[in-house]
Amino acid sequence: MKVVIQGAGEVGSHLAKMLRGEGNEVTVIDDNPERLQNLASSADILTINGNPTAISVLRGAEAGKADLFIAVYPSAMQQMNIVGALLAKHLGADKVIARINDEEFLTPENKLLFKEMGIELMFYPERIAADEIVDQLRHATFSETMDFAHGRLQIGLFKLDENSPMLDLKLIEFMQSLPKEDSEKFRIIAMSRGGNTIIPKLDTVFRYGDLVFTIAKREGLDLLVKHFGKKNLSIGKVMIIGGSQIAAMVACSLAKAGIYVKIIEIDPSRSVPLAEKLPDEIVVVTGDGRDSSFLYEEGIGDYDAFVALTGEDETNILSCVVAKKLGVPRTIAEVENFEYTRLAEELGVDSVINKKLITAGRIFKFTLSGRARFVKYMSGTSAEVIEYTAAPGSAITKKPLKDLGFPAGAIIGGIIRGSEAFIAVGETQVEAYDRVAIFALPDTLKEIDRFFK
Repeated sequence: MKVVIQGAGEVGSHLAKMLRGEGNEVTVIDDNPERLQNLASSADILTINGNPTAISVLRGAEAGKADLFIAVYPSAMQQMNIVGALLAKHLGADKVIARINDEEFLTPENKLLFKEMGIELMFYPERIAADEIVDQLRHATFSETMDFAHGRLQIGLFKLDENSPMLDLKLIEFMQSLPKEDSEKFRIIAMSRGGNTIIPKLDTVFRYGDLVFTIAKREGLDLLVKHFGKKNLSIGKVMIIGGSQIAAMVACSLAKAGIYVKIIEIDPSRSVPLAEKLPDEIVVVTGDGRDSSFLYEEGIGDYDAFVALTGEDETNILSCVVAKKLGVPRTIAEVENFEYTRLAEELGVDSVINKKLITAGRIFKFTLSGRARFVKYMSGTSAEVIEYTAAPGSAITKKPLKDLGFPAGAIIGGIIRGSEAFIAVGETQVEAYDRVAIFALPDTLKEIDRFFK
């Protein structure tokens, strides 16, 4: 696939490396030589220095021949992304998508307007990240979750702690300990240990600190919590440090759900306008969220969750560690440097949010067949979760799962058929139009795609 990317900022550079790693031909346009040099020095990618909305530059990058054109110039330049995407479409690009920074553009009528003009997808990374945080707080017992079909199936991530009854058990031993009716309601699909993702075998042993990925029917969620030795956590009070755009979005969503929210911002020039802009029920305090004494004075021990969104990875991680030590049961940190993700997990941060990863999943599905409904990258793993719709006559419908020769680095976790949801096992046969939930390592994606065409 030929991909042209407008913008070599954080999101654009990450997408370029990811798509190039999948074997796509990638060209990146930007008017900042330093950004292009940093990208070119770390990946085999063609870079073009020039005005990203100049027709001559777009022609030079062969944007009109692109299978996919991605406009992700830094968020302050929303108009540039829209213009670039529209020009690329009219030059002949097959699919075009654009980053925006205004929620008005995402109303149903405006999305339809832009789709009619040729933009297949508009995305707002900060809004996506905020929605992800709110969703994680809604499912606070899990480190991370992903819903299928309005929650009829749910992928969840648990971290094994010292109190987990699963420690030192083999997978087969754990399965044999379950009542039959329980085993039909959830399944363990993958593990992450020491930065490596594993599709577990029957003799795989659970260890302290493992990240365990599960898929469950709605009625299996409470069973999962019990078997993993966790407790259901209800979120009623949330403290946020950092008065960022994401923080404001999260606070507004939580307040609408009746959750008490306090935002701590160190800079008075940001905290005062933020307090004036947000609804009255959201409390905004000026102070240093890194200071444990200050947090203690603000009553942090009474909060159910702590969310760090300062824009500085180190501050976010360390403040979550402090919050955990002060008794907050649930912590979430925004971490944009991939090298810090594992560190955050090892230090006890419950969940890590990364805008680039979340955005990448929304875009990556455009490189797969039209049968891929969406893609999501889960924290702590290099794998993706994909939902496919099985085409009539496709290879996935020909045999039971155990006889398909499905890639070893992937596993089908569950299936939605009409209004019914069920956990997939070896005897399961996928039928046409089934929605299939798959957990897959990156090098298996192209092969998986062929099963569904």
